[in-house]
Order: sequence, then C-alpha cells, then structure tokens
Amino acid sequence: MAKKDFNLIVIGGGSAGLVSAYIGSVLKAKVALIEKHKMGGDCLNTGCVPSKALIRSGKILSYIQRHEKFGLKSATADFNFADIMERVQAIISKVEPHDSIERYTRLGVDCFTGEARIRSPHEVEVNGQVLTTKNIIIATGARPAVPPIPGLDQVEALTSDTLWNLRELPKRLLVAGGGPIGSELAQALARVGSKVTQVEMLPDILSREDEEVSRTVREKFLAEGIDVRTNTRCKEVVKEGGRTFMRLETQNGTEDIEFDRVLVAVGRAANAKGFGLEEIGVKLGPRGTVEVDDYLRTTMHKNIYACGDVAGPYQFTHTAAHQAWYCAVNALFSPFKKFRVDYRVIPWCTFTDPEVARVGLNEREAKEKNIPYEVTTYGIDDLDRAIADSEDHGFVKVLTVPGKDKILGVTIVGYHAGDLIAEYVLAMKHGLGLNKILGTIHIYPTMAEANKFAAGVWKQAHAPQGLLKWVQKFHAWRRG
Repeated sequence: MAKKDFNLIVIGGGSAGLVSAYIGSVLKAKVALIEKHKMGGDCLNTGCVPSKALIRSGKILSYIQRHEKFGLKSATADFNFADIMERVQAIISKVEPHDSIERYTRLGVDCFTGEARIRSPHEVEVNGQVLTTKNIIIATGARPAVPPIPGLDQVEALTSDTLWNLRELPKRLLVAGGGPIGSELAQALARVGSKVTQVEMLPDILSREDEEVSRTVREKFLAEGIDVRTNTRCKEVVKEGGRTFMRLETQNGTEDIEFDRVLVAVGRAANAKGFGLEEIGVKLGPRGTVEVDDYLRTTMHKNIYACGDVAGPYQFTHTAAHQAWYCAVNALFSPFKKFRVDYRVIPWCTFTDPEVARVGLNEREAKEKNIPYEVTTYGIDDLDRAIADSEDHGFVKVLTVPGKDKILGVTIVGYHAGDLIAEYVLAMKHGLGLNKILGTIHIYPTMAEANKFAAGVWKQAHAPQGLLKWVQKFHAWRRG
C-alpha cells in the first residue's frame, strides 16, 4: 500500500469540517483542513453568529418600546444602524478564535487556505500542491439560493451572505421568504427601523410548523408592524420613473409593492460542484446534495465522506457537527469499526420572538405519517417566571404515544424556547418519559418549570381514576 501524506483531508472549514478535523486530531490521525475563504464558514461569518447578534440588538429595542410593561414611565434609544452592524462584526471577531487557523494548527491539523480540487479518490490539490490521503471528507456547506425572478439582477438583491455589509438601514425592505431565515431577519430589521414587507408563497410563514405555531409568530409580526403576505409570489421586479417595485402575484391578481432593498431568503443550495466530485463519479441527489449512505460515505467511493449542508438532510450547525463525528470516526476506523448515523432525535430552533423550538414529531408530521398520538399543551401564560418577566406568552406542546408517557415530539413557542427544549431532547435521546420529567426537581422560579408543568398536565389527564376513588374512601374511613 502506497504511503499517504494524510489519514484524512477535510474540505471546508465550517461547522462540519472543523468538527471533523478536531475529532481526527484528538484521535491522533494526521489531518489536513482546506478552506478557500474564511474559517468558521457560514455559521460564524454570515449565519448563526451575526444573525443572533442582530436579533439581540432588535430585542433590546423591543424592550424599550415595551417600557411601560416593566414599570418605566419613559424610555428611548438613540442609535445608529451602522453602529449595530459594527457590533455584529465585533461579535464575529470575538468568536473567531474558536474557529481559527491558529487554534487548529495548535491541535496538530495542517491548515491550507485555497481552493481544493479532488484529483482522484486519494488526491486533493490545493495551491498547486497535490496531497495524498487515505480518506476525504466533503464539508463544503451551502449558499443562499436565488430564484430566477425577472429583474432581480437589476437591484443588487441582498442574501443572508451579503446583508452584513449594510451600513445604511433600508427604509422599505422587502423580504422574499417566510422560512426560518427570512422570518428571523424580517423581524430583526423591522425592530431596528425598517418598514418590512415579508412575502411567502405558501399559506403561512414557518410552514413546517403546526398551524397554531405559525399563527402565533405571524400575529406577533403583524403587531410589530411587519406586513406579512402569504399565498403570494414574487413575480418580477419593475423599475418605473425612478421607483422600484416588486410585482406580487396574489390570489386576487397582481399588486406592486415599492421597496428600497430586497432580501432573498428562500432556501439554500449545496456547494457540491466545481471542485472535482463530478469527474470522479460522485453522485448528487435530486436537491443537489451529495448522496451518502447510512455511514455518510459517498455511493461511488467508500473512502470519501460528506457531512453538513452539502449532504443534508438537515441544514443546522448542530446537525453538521453531529454528522461530522460519524464521518471522522468511520473514515479513521473503517472497516474495523463503523457507525450508522443516528437521526432519531434532531432538535432545532427558529430565533424569532417568540422563539420556536422543536424536537421530533409535530401534529402536521404525525398526521402525514399516520402515527397515533396524544397532545398535551401547557400555556406559558400560566408560568410564574414568565409573568414576572412580562414574557407570559406561548406554550409547550407535547406529543406522546396514546396512553403512555413516551415522548414522540415537542414544540415550544415562547421566551427562550431554544433553551427549554434541551430537557426534552435529552429525554427522547435516552428513552425517558414525562413521568421522569415530572419527578425531577426544577428550580423555582424559572422558565424550565414549564417542562415540568407540561408533564403535570399529562399526568392529570392520565390519573388512575379508579384508584383515586378508592383512596378517597380510604381517607373518609380514616376520618372516622
């Protein structure tokens, strides 16, 4: 067997690639990591980190607007949009060392900045140098998808990649897309002063969620002045007399909406082409992602793996990291030991206000798959801590096996839902039911008590009525 330069070459320095390289280094393999642009990938530079920084600034302004709810007679904020966007960049810079070349070099990873080109299943070229390897991991991520809307190329449309270059707030912003990215950014930018129109072709925003979930978020958007248009399609961009319009196709005909900038947030496309996969026969699926088996190996070459957005089926930073563990371990120890990737418990959160967090099934999916279920709902408007924080809105919704406390899925809508869902993720991962959650002490007063109270609602509905009647008679007998 010819000697190779590396045990593992990882292409892509985002979440999936960084975790793959990290695990490889911890397992004492010789690892190369190739990134053509910025370490940290989309999550650090254009996705999770900057969006949450912007959302936080918008949240602070929303508190100021609601000052009377907190017993304050008056409150105002003097701010400049450019300063908010500079804060976003400062946050990125503060997180950046976690994903830096310096850190990974210290870990023993050979880091290369440049465009990778796969020459063969065991050869990758970068900066004119050919590296040989036992295994390759493709972790090249995805990019914003831009639909072929006529005239869109005339207006320098923004995406989640380019938004962060803005320093002047668009007075009138049109957001094309009602999914998680479009919804998060629509609300955040509305809160910092844009007049936002959000356009979604489906019947509701956040269309993967249950109807009452989407309705709750939509009603909050409308209350904050966002013009939400559903069942509406962006048909074309029209320029007339120095003004720019989006021609919308609605159920009642067409309508023109004037805008200053347009943000396109209709999904993401995998970065799977242009660096040699096609030439060596690696197959792509119908959605343009790299086809992989249950061990995350490509179908043509069992020593080439793929993880993260480029492979799907989920496009979350945490699932990319989850897949990366399987890729690295399978690549380094196959055929002696390999692990089938586990997608049984995948959580996610949309960081609108209110937040929407979910793990497992919701009612929409359970009905589609004909899975029997029971629903338990606890209203967070009843929770002491939520009331104290003036955040008494939303709910915890749990799906269970009929007659049992086994959890099929949970949706939480409300303040810090993304944090609250973790208890249910742990429970589902390790087969714990609602009785275990109910029997666990939760600190008072915290938002986490909502999980215990939801379990209590389930328990009350499943109380053994026959036994309770007997106990009632027993207490009456003891009273004499």
